Amino acid sequence: MTDLHGGVVRGTLLQKYGIDRRMRADAVHAGALIRVRTGVFAGPNADTTVVEAAAHGGALTCAHALRLYGVWALDPGGPVHVWLGAKGRTHHETCECVAHFDAGHAGVGLAPLEEVLIHVYRCGGDEAFFAAVESALVQQKITGAALRRIRRRLPARAHWLIDLARSDADSGLESLLRLRLHLHGISLDCQVTIPSVGRVDFVLDGSLILEADGKGNHDGPAHRHRDLVRDAAASALGYETLRFDYAQIVHAWPSVETAVLAAIVRLRARH
Repeated sequence: MTDLHGGVVRGTLLQKYGIDRRMRADAVHAGALIRVRTGVFAGPNADTTVVEAAAHGGALTCAHALRLYGVWALDPGGPVHVWLGAKGRTHHETCECVAHFDAGHAGVGLAPLEEVLIHVYRCGGDEAFFAAVESALVQQKITGAALRRIRRRLPARAHWLIDLARSDADSGLESLLRLRLHLHGISLDCQVTIPSVGRVDFVLDGSLILEADGKGNHDGPAHRHRDLVRDAAASALGYETLRFDYAQIVHAWPSVETAVLAAIVRLRARH
């Protein structure tokens, strides 16, 4: 029962399924349920961040919630963010939880993904939101109708992020790279298949390949060798390849930006 609701449920819901107060007390004593606070219970395997959010008084949201949905999060660490609803109240005061008093009925457990994405925009900004939306789209975890509902709830200045979002981004790093270069007026061809090379993340001006290598995706000698073989094949066809990893894109963007812009100038000067 608890697994169907993010691992945490109210006692009133358990009551509806015939699990009365005595049965709940027995389950807590046996370790089959954990009493989070008065009237709220968690399963023994519930995620600790969901339990903490319920203890605070609401539903888990933002980066930790994205992680549980399997959606890429720019910053999955930090304190737990809790959706309390417009009229919610906190139940523990000595924590580091971040409260969101957005309108709606928050309940307990894991906030709905649509709501989480809206909170990510308001709390994390354009980049965190855009990368999360594209991750959710590529995994088909939100529908076109859901995306339109999210768009209506965002301020007009954010609508371009929805309009730019695609459903073929291979990683959050690709989303960040495309978004940041879009702000320079640079358009990229995404997920391009090149004969003898294979599929590459981006191609710019038909001659510059950009690859965004995620955490762990290209570690080890075998992966490194494969990348070198691909880059050599691309060079034989007249392409230049720039390859960036997670740390560069997330933590050292100015160096990536400089390299890409310089390559663009260099390649365009040849034509």
